[in-house]
Amino acid sequence: MIFTLVLISIGALLLLVIGINVIQQQKERAEAERRTELARQRAIIDETEEVLSHTGMFPCSSQIVLVLYKRVEDALGLAANYAASQAGDYKRRQADIGAQVKTLAASPKQAPSIESFRLPDNDQQILTLVQVLKKLKAILRAEHNKGKVDPTIFSEEEGRIDSLQLRINVDSMLSRARAACFMKQYGSSKQMVTKALSTLHAIKAQTPNDPFIVKKVDEAKAMLDEIIGAQKIASPEVTPVKEEEDIDVLFQPKKKW
Repeated sequence: MIFTLVLISIGALLLLVIGINVIQQQKERAEAERRTELARQRAIIDETEEVLSHTGMFPCSSQIVLVLYKRVEDALGLAANYAASQAGDYKRRQADIGAQVKTLAASPKQAPSIESFRLPDNDQQILTLVQVLKKLKAILRAEHNKGKVDPTIFSEEEGRIDSLQLRINVDSMLSRARAACFMKQYGSSKQMVTKALSTLHAIKAQTPNDPFIVKKVDEAKAMLDEIIGAQKIASPEVTPVKEEEDIDVLFQPKKKW
């Protein structure tokens, strides 16, 4: 009888230990998932706020700004659920962003003309702008896939981003070509302008009425003519001396000595 009780006690103790281990593992798994999800939401917040901080570098519509603010608001709300002791901070930030979202949503929609865009002079700023537009496009698509962006707004804003990326690409190539021409690197300059023209012609076939494309095609053609002219001046063609035919030599008057 005593032996049976001992076995039962040992079995119960083993079950208790196993149960405690299972519960502990579940807690650790839940904690790891909580930290992972919190880190993911914080990454979304940081990325979106970084894009928002650079919206002054290009003509940005109020609609895309609203999309970004709503993304931050949603991420803050989710982060508050996983933040434990910091939940209050996230909720306060969410309330502040929510107020900005309401104000922006109630304001008249604004979409500055892309024609006013000018490429920055600083190479680092150009690189930053390229990276920001790439992130902005990815964010817009992600929010649209979640059903949080109206299809019409998505189409308009993606078109604006594509147009800006095109302008940066073309302007950057022409700017580098101009600099190479100034340094008398005519081969490189000519190659860049030719590449820019190929890009422009390909896009012009799809959007023949885009005034930017028409303007840049004319500008690139004029620059190409300028480069070719400068190249000819720098390396004038040597006119080959016509070789005298043997028959002419035979019938030339003999020189008197």
